[in-house]
Amino acid sequence: IIVQVICTVCFLAVNTFYVRSSFDFLKADDMGEINQTLVSEFLFLGLSGYPKIEIIYFALILVMYLVILIGNGVLIIASILDSRLHTPMYFFLGNLSFLDICYTSSSVPSTLVSLISKKRNISFSGCAVQMFFGFAMGSTECLLLGMMAFDRYVAICNPLRYPIIMSKVAYVLMASVSWLSGGINSVVQTLLAVRLPFCGNNIINHFTCEILAILKLACADISLNIITMVISNMAFLVLPLMVIFFSYMFILYTILQMNSAIGRRKAFSTCSAHLTVVIIFYGTILFLYAKPKSQDLTGEEKLQASDKLISLFYGVVTPMLNPIIYSLRNKDVKAAVKYLLNKKPVH
Repeated sequence: IIVQVICTVCFLAVNTFYVRSSFDFLKADDMGEINQTLVSEFLFLGLSGYPKIEIIYFALILVMYLVILIGNGVLIIASILDSRLHTPMYFFLGNLSFLDICYTSSSVPSTLVSLISKKRNISFSGCAVQMFFGFAMGSTECLLLGMMAFDRYVAICNPLRYPIIMSKVAYVLMASVSWLSGGINSVVQTLLAVRLPFCGNNIINHFTCEILAILKLACADISLNIITMVISNMAFLVLPLMVIFFSYMFILYTILQMNSAIGRRKAFSTCSAHLTVVIIFYGTILFLYAKPKSQDLTGEEKLQASDKLISLFYGVVTPMLNPIIYSLRNKDVKAAVKYLLNKKPVH
């Protein structure tokens, strides 16, 4: 976790340098030679140079998307219908599942269409909507993961005060603040991006309207975008990660003070699923954005295959793994799912 904190700070610096260097490169070109006709649509480069791989990607993404819808949908239904799951932890888990469905549904269908029909264009407004949902869901997920870590901290370190601190009003308010903050952050970032003029290259070397790839296509000063993105990264990436880090430090200290081996195992088991999701989520972000060249496109350059696999992993595989991780490592969730599937009372 300490390494993750350090890497996240490094990511902010790399992210800032990378986007700024892209704009400096654009300014170095002869701006008089750029077509001043404003861009009305964007084209996804995707895997246009690998037609055979496109078919494989289409099948993989389709299967994983169906798993995302079914897995997260079952978790949401289970958390609503099973009274034993009416706790803060499962309430946050239900929000996380709904978020994963929204995030993937904003980008995966268009990706599937582009892979199977070769229709790779997206309108300017459609790209803005996709960018908004992607940024909103990502920001909200970071905050929700931080809230879930705090919930585990209170449950393990202050079990007697847990019903008071994590009351229904408190955890509903925490989730609402996460959604509202993520939405506001996305509105700000999206508005700052769409206000920019795009008068040159309109080819996005990505599967979706990823904001860094979009900013590289702008033919105007993006200093304000860089500043707001750094502030956003600090608030929605580093701050929740610090909450997670300190929560688990206190949790680890409390667990080590327990005399009962059974108690220690039970405490570890309640945190293992959440910690696994955190490592996958933040680890994938760091791998995805740690390479400035992975987003360096001019319309003719191509991302390396490993970068595109990482992009796929972050956008599809991670939301698919969340319900699997929580269902496999949680007895209550498994029992609730069995109840839904078998429609038999769970004793």
